[in-house]
Amino acid sequence: MGVSGCGKSTLGRALADALGWRFVEGDTLHPTANIAKMASGVALDDEDRQPFLEAVARTIAEQRACGIVVSCSALKREYRNLVRANAGEVTFVLPVLDRATLVDRLAQRPNHFMPATLVDSQLAALEPPDAWEQSILLDGAAPTSVQVAQAVAALQARDRV
Repeated sequence: MGVSGCGKSTLGRALADALGWRFVEGDTLHPTANIAKMASGVALDDEDRQPFLEAVARTIAEQRACGIVVSCSALKREYRNLVRANAGEVTFVLPVLDRATLVDRLAQRPNHFMPATLVDSQLAALEPPDAWEQSILLDGAAPTSVQVAQAVAALQARDRV
């Protein structure tokens, strides 16, 4: 989970590989209208996000038996609650980065639909997970291999792998 540019897709792929699970790029689950809206520089609202979050939850629920990692912004607690309510138990992994690094990373992705101008709206919407939420917070500036090792260790400590 996390704002655009935090490395959730890179981390998700690497984590899925380490666990021998399937990875699904959450961006592929967005309705076409959502992609067009973000590409035009307009932030999604809760109504826009509803079908996306339902698709994420459905994907997790359908494939949980074989193991799955899905990248998804899940910025607000209510979004994570919706995913949990429809998919069952889920652990959210959040690579944490500062605004400047996020903007820099997005500026280096010219062919991605998400413009750097939406970083501020995403940061404003971000509600970091509370202690009661099953979540793992990582230093998003750390090498991917370090983040994966930390996430796997945290999952193993919970007897989740």
